[in-house]
Order: sequence, then C-alpha cells, then structure tokens
Amino acid sequence: MQISLTVNGSRRDLDVEPTLLLVDILRDHLRLTGTHIGCDTSQCGACNVLMDGKAVKSCTVIAGQAAGSTVTTIEGLGAEGALHPMQAAFREAHGLQCGFCTPGMVIAGIAIAERHGPDVDDETIRHDLEGNLCRCTGYTNIVKAIRAGAAAL
Repeated sequence: MQISLTVNGSRRDLDVEPTLLLVDILRDHLRLTGTHIGCDTSQCGACNVLMDGKAVKSCTVIAGQAAGSTVTTIEGLGAEGALHPMQAAFREAHGLQCGFCTPGMVIAGIAIAERHGPDVDDETIRHDLEGNLCRCTGYTNIVKAIRAGAAAL
C-alpha cells in the first residue's frame, strides 16, 4: 500500500505492507532508530512517538492508521545543536541510566507536560507514566526530569 506521512517535518511517501507497524516503518524504512523496540507487546513505551501531537506506542499503530499523520520521533525534537527542553531536563536531572527507555520517556514527558501544564505534580506524572517501563531506575529522577521539562516548556 502507498502511504504518505510527515515525519520530523519531512513528507515521506512509502510503499509498505498494510499491516506493517509504525515502529518498523520508522526503524527499517526511514532508519530512525531512536525509536526503540523493547517488548513486542506494547507494554514498555520504548517505542513512543508523537503522532498528530499525541504520544502513541508505535508498535500498536499499523501503516494504514499512520497514513496522512504527522509523526515526531526523538530525532525530530530540538533544533540543530540544541536539545528540546524535555531532553535537556532529562540530562540535567539524570533521568536515565542505560538510556534504552529514554526516547520513549522523553516523548511521554512531552505529552504529560502538554496535557497537564507547567505545574504538573509528581503523582500525576507517575500515574501518566503507567505503561512506560524503565528497568534501571527507580523513576525518581525520571519524574524529576519530566517536572523540570514541563516547567521549561
């Protein structure tokens, strides 16, 4: 099937199988490997991207659903030589260890900030992070980073 979508500000026209997952389109067809595949069961959030402004697990979106949409991956955040405020907050607050979950956590953090505003509290952040797994941290610095990133947005 032919699909068109805008990824990180660039229109992409692709010929893909109708059941191909968005995560596979991003990683295998567009070589945007910052979107990670962590569980293959849509439970970890490592594959989060913004699709039409909302955080989605790209392992749950098939090609036909993605057609015509605007997708932002971790590579599309920030500007040349400058981190997005949420990325900077993760760096400053040490909101990562191995880094595998970090792209999905940053995307989730942006969605949380946009949904709840700059004064989002820790309890709300923790609630909204359900379904985003980190195997290395205790989430304390991730929550701290999202709170700081929300304030910076």
